[in-house]
Amino acid sequence: MREYRSKRDLSRTLEPDDDGSSPPPFFVVQEHYASRLHHDLRLLMDGTLKSWAVPKGMPETPKVKRLAVQTEDHPISYGSFEGTIPEGHYGAGTVTILDRGDLDVKERSEDKIVFEIKGAKLNGTYALIRFKGNEKGDNWLLMRTR
Repeated sequence: MREYRSKRDLSRTLEPDDDGSSPPPFFVVQEHYASRLHHDLRLLMDGTLKSWAVPKGMPETPKVKRLAVQTEDHPISYGSFEGTIPEGHYGAGTVTILDRGDLDVKERSEDKIVFEIKGAKLNGTYALIRFKGNEKGDNWLLMRTR
């Protein structure tokens, strides 16, 4: 959470900080109109929201593969955040929730996460696979599986 807090002035934005709660596992996909429209995929794991920016949006059918760039962990309370981050602040733009629901992590290693989501719009099993040779390790491939 240090990285999350270092990029923000929470006294000047509506973004939430960690409230210490520990809900059952969930996912949230937020539409984020920042410098470019993208989706933010967030999975509750290890007491925080592990987060990826998905520039072309969530794949809804198998065989479609999308780049997912891992970003800093976010507090659990960010899972219900909708609002506008003011200009001049990290992530400036409008955030709305596209979907939210149950999460079941099926497989997890350093370079692969397989998970099932059950939301109002998005349902199914997805896989995140870390790109090899990726210096920072933040580029992943996101795909819907069968």
